[in-house]
Amino acid sequence: MKQHLKLGAAAIALVSFAACQADAPAEQSYDLIIENALIYDGLGGEPYAGEVAVSGDRIAYAGADAPGIASEVIDAEGQALAPGFINLLSWSNESLLYDGLGESSLRQGVTLEVMGEGTSMGPLTETMAQYLEAQQGSIQYDVSWRTLGGYFDVLEDQGIAFNVASYVGAGSVRAYVLGFDDVDPSPEQMAEMQGVVQAAMEDGAMGVASSLIYPPGAYAETNELIALASQAAACGGIYATHLRSEGDRFLEGVEEALLIGRESGAPVEFFHLKVGGTRNFDKMPVALEMIESAQAEGQAVTADMYVYPASGTTLTAMLPPWIQDGGVEAMLERLNDPDMRAEVIAEMGNPEPEWENLLLLAGGPENVMLAVVASEDSTDLVGMRISEIAELWDKSVEDTIIDLIVENNGQADAVYFTMSEENLRQIVTRPYVSFASDGLAMAPSGVFLEDWMHPRSYGNFARAFAHYSREEGLVSSEEMVRRMTSLPASVLALADRGQISEGYVADLVVFDPETIQDQSTFLDPHQLSTGVDTVLVNGVVALSDGEPTGALPGQALRGRAYTGDGEGGCRSAHLDWE
Repeated sequence: MKQHLKLGAAAIALVSFAACQADAPAEQSYDLIIENALIYDGLGGEPYAGEVAVSGDRIAYAGADAPGIASEVIDAEGQALAPGFINLLSWSNESLLYDGLGESSLRQGVTLEVMGEGTSMGPLTETMAQYLEAQQGSIQYDVSWRTLGGYFDVLEDQGIAFNVASYVGAGSVRAYVLGFDDVDPSPEQMAEMQGVVQAAMEDGAMGVASSLIYPPGAYAETNELIALASQAAACGGIYATHLRSEGDRFLEGVEEALLIGRESGAPVEFFHLKVGGTRNFDKMPVALEMIESAQAEGQAVTADMYVYPASGTTLTAMLPPWIQDGGVEAMLERLNDPDMRAEVIAEMGNPEPEWENLLLLAGGPENVMLAVVASEDSTDLVGMRISEIAELWDKSVEDTIIDLIVENNGQADAVYFTMSEENLRQIVTRPYVSFASDGLAMAPSGVFLEDWMHPRSYGNFARAFAHYSREEGLVSSEEMVRRMTSLPASVLALADRGQISEGYVADLVVFDPETIQDQSTFLDPHQLSTGVDTVLVNGVVALSDGEPTGALPGQALRGRAYTGDGEGGCRSAHLDWE
């Protein structure tokens, strides 16, 4: 431990020493030094023993022995020191409004979460804002903003423990101009949609992100997405996507994403790369080959993943997309119409649907578990399989699903056990794959306990390190750190984050590679991960001795086109639209 003061043996000795050193340069002073650490630089280099010094929000020194003193010293004896982990896909946009600590993420060493898959918290029309308020569940808040930057301002004013960023959702752009209906844009509307993307990029978005199995984003044709991605690229951003199919048409979905990247010039990020359904498991090696062939041809393509063999999403993912045309209220009205309900049930039973039916991909109702409900009448059913609920209610599987959706006003989620562990192993070894929770930052208390949560919210980063690096040895510890730090930072074009180097922002995590461990399970999800000791965000200690300090130093990070700092801006990428 570094000493803050060193006492001489006698006053005269101190005077003599001072006289001899009158012309010597003053000793460097830092705000904080982390000593006795095994330092992972974030670039994949061999870890080394050393110290890191922090001044303000920056790393002032990284090396063997910091040449100076500090007002605060952290002893990392026996632990690793790495750049803070970056979560490339988060749904914390509402949870952070309720609780800015985001403990489930902070305790895993996460210092940046990126939101905006398909839908984003801005831009909003008045109708969209009203919809956002009407669909709120346990977490209630005023939608006082209308732009993405306005949402960032609300978060920063309230206070957040770690940094956030966002894409602009392609579905939000569509809803902003076209509403929630399944319609194609006119040339004038397409130009307006590109203008919305440009404004959002100049407001700080990192790119445009689509989610192509959920309405209204699912209504977008490929050429519409090319136009939006072209505008994002013109602003220095990326195109990120939840594929149109992660099942039977998985390879077609991969090809569509690559095509959008080629035609638009935007780098492509595959959200939560995975394929569902036993009959589709052998498509993953083909998809990886497609991605790597595109990379070999010079295309910028990356991906992220969560390390669980089950996904979590809405019950409506088992219904045909057309039923949601016009929004939730329109869907509920159709489901209460006997003729339309019969039509939906017929489509749900089609063994080869033209849409992504997660019930079929799961292999049956026994592999779908009810997870989140809005109605008190459904609370006792949480944790049960759809097959069990159908038996309890003495109804068909299809009627059970529809009744659950109606009873919960469209706000019910499920866990779908659709994936292959072997495929996860293949994906996790790819050097271009980062990690993303696809979940919420939360705490195991208060309103969060009212709902079941996918364990990825509490354990994705800890599990990746514990299971695939330490236990299975598929990825070295230094490579795992790179994939959680400098790789996602490069995807987002963050020039001063993601590695331990002088001048970089001091987003740092101290953890024990031998003990970091996820504790959350599917049956008992509200369990915090362990093994992370200290987290610094923008140079401020947000987690100490494994506990939140209460500090809220997080910031909203803006993309390269951001104009709020007097710089940035980007050109229009208007395309001829047919």
